[in-house]
Amino acid sequence: MSTSTEKISEGKSNSRQTKKPLVLAAVMLAMFMGAIEATIVSTAMPAIVADLGGFTLYSWVFSAYLLMNSVTVLIYGKLSDLFGRKPILTIGILIFLLGSILCGFATSMKMLIIFRLIQGVGAGAVTSIATTIIGDIYTAEERAKIQGYLASVWGVSAITGPAVGGLLVQYVSWHYVFWINIPLGILSLVGLWLFLHENVQRKKHQIDYLGAVLLTMTISSLMFILVEGGSRFPWGSWQSICFFAFSAVTLVGFLLQEGRASEPVMPFSIWKERSILIANTTSLTTGIMLIGISSFLPTFVQGVMEQTPIVAGFTLTAMSIGWPIASTLAGRLLITMGYRKTSIIGGVSLIIGSIAFLTMSAASGPLWAAVGSFFVGLGMGLTSTAFIVSIQSTVGWEQRGIATASNMFMRNLGNTIGAALLGGILNNRLSQYLSENDHSLSIDDVNLLLKSAERENLSESVRSFLQNGLTFSLHSVYYVVFALAIISLLLIFFIPKKNDSSV
Repeated sequence: MSTSTEKISEGKSNSRQTKKPLVLAAVMLAMFMGAIEATIVSTAMPAIVADLGGFTLYSWVFSAYLLMNSVTVLIYGKLSDLFGRKPILTIGILIFLLGSILCGFATSMKMLIIFRLIQGVGAGAVTSIATTIIGDIYTAEERAKIQGYLASVWGVSAITGPAVGGLLVQYVSWHYVFWINIPLGILSLVGLWLFLHENVQRKKHQIDYLGAVLLTMTISSLMFILVEGGSRFPWGSWQSICFFAFSAVTLVGFLLQEGRASEPVMPFSIWKERSILIANTTSLTTGIMLIGISSFLPTFVQGVMEQTPIVAGFTLTAMSIGWPIASTLAGRLLITMGYRKTSIIGGVSLIIGSIAFLTMSAASGPLWAAVGSFFVGLGMGLTSTAFIVSIQSTVGWEQRGIATASNMFMRNLGNTIGAALLGGILNNRLSQYLSENDHSLSIDDVNLLLKSAERENLSESVRSFLQNGLTFSLHSVYYVVFALAIISLLLIFFIPKKNDSSV
């Protein structure tokens, strides 16, 4: 049984033995475990820093997790194609749980960052392989609906994460923010091993170890400098240049290695499929958009509109509500309209949302910000669901893992690039505004706008001046977000029209 057709038919026979609803529940538990980690840790970070110290390392608690998640997602995807989804996802969950346990026992910020790296190594397997399992056990028609259920996990986690994190910090301890993952992971593992049955072809595989190492070095060095560049290291410094050069050299080595490997980590053949190429490229641009809105919208709502952090959080929650609603709706649209038209509707929603941010002012109010956020969530839900279902329908079982992982990797890469790019634009425009109008104030003075007590102590003229500067700078960011929304829609139009038929 060596042909892809035989493998696919074999997968179908296995899916008849598999208890789909129970496997879906196990997969959703695994995804919830990974999804809630971001929101629940964000809520607990002030308490963690107060206990452990090391405020200068604050951002690395998140960056370390994102870095290893991005590095490993492609490797796990390929390994799942070689050895099956269940064993590789099991390894990922176990590593994630180990990292979670260790994070709870951290006694310093440096220890916490190291343990978050371990947690991120496991997280790389969770979302991509969980999504791939759905592609394996459900038909194309069923996938369109089920992907909506998976997307709802992110919406639920975005709403419950801050609440659960706040309760644990206030009434128990921040340590339990990490330990809450343990029962979720164990239940997921039990469900997978009891109810998911795979028949993986047993043969000797030629694992591309060199490709995996080169890929890890390329992504690690690039992610590191994108996170630290412009803050710890100036962009033009020798350190930044060395990191970019090292990343470029290892990338060339990786490309050469993948061209000659018998079972490459990243088979370039999947990128020859136009639907996959367009889906992955668009996921890169929407990933940049996503981080731009998630990172800077609360700053506008708090600093310019003078709203509380809770209200600022509400404006982002609107995106988390729109995303699962759109993903569920996408299930029906994919069946009746096809991938291309569903994606186009999503692209238009992204543009509507970005226009709302472009026209936003202090007088607009948080509701206007929430509306823009909601439309971006609709766009992300429609496009991401259409992309995943399209990708999984384009390739066979033996490439479904790496194809799914490649799409998620491109969005992660977009997040990291966006954090560096848009953060740089914000600082540059703010610095320009201050230097042209008032040399006595610095970028750090903008922090005074984000705390109500300190904001009230500012004179009316200084407060108005800083708010105008922040508005000017953030609108520059939103112009880029708007441009990326247009680029995303233009890319979607290149999806083959054959994909416009019903699923």
